[in-house]
Amino acid sequence: MPQQIRISAKHLGQLALTDFCPRCFWTRLRCSDKLPFQIFPGVFASFDSFQKKVTALHHQKYSTAPKWLDGFGDLGEPLPIPHHSVFQTIDTATNILLTGVPDELFRRKDGSLVILDNKTARFTTNQDVLLPLYDIQLNAYAWISERLGMGTVSKLGLVYYEPMTELTTETIDTVLANDGFSMRFQAKVLTLDLQLDRIPPLLQKVREIFDLATAPAGRDGCKDCRLLDGLVKTVMG
Repeated sequence: MPQQIRISAKHLGQLALTDFCPRCFWTRLRCSDKLPFQIFPGVFASFDSFQKKVTALHHQKYSTAPKWLDGFGDLGEPLPIPHHSVFQTIDTATNILLTGVPDELFRRKDGSLVILDNKTARFTTNQDVLLPLYDIQLNAYAWISERLGMGTVSKLGLVYYEPMTELTTETIDTVLANDGFSMRFQAKVLTLDLQLDRIPPLLQKVREIFDLATAPAGRDGCKDCRLLDGLVKTVMG
């Protein structure tokens, strides 16, 4: 049996990007997605936690999801989010462990699941470029859910929480407090298509790239490849 590969749903989604680079992908796989010199600001984890609390506490108080999620229809009851050590599945055809943690899970009255993912970002042209990645990420969550026997998934969606940064002298008092200030976030929702049949071929592609003895050629013009070459040159003298 080939060596088991562990890959997150989001990392898998990189295969769908128009600027996908096989060399960079191979490198990340070989490094177990732990590249050097990477820093993830903790404030984004705080945003993520707060967004989930807002949805959960709103339902706890009003027995319904927040109004801005109406675009997804009747969501039903929120479900506890499984721990990342549980929300995973092995694809036996490729011996790949696919992992991830969805932001929001709901069970509708018909028993089906709704999976939502939150993005602290404006829905801009750049975010549109990332949609193929998010599309695979959410479909991978659905694929994991169904293989774990959690139920059939009936809807996938993104929730963009856009920071409202416009401020004037007339509105400054609305954000001020004695110990600081607040910032509003405006929600925009986007429904994604269910395409679970896209996941197995992508997992097969991951296996093919990982099993290469040496790194494949990079994408023409890949800036990360250029930076990696510069790093190697510096280290090797």
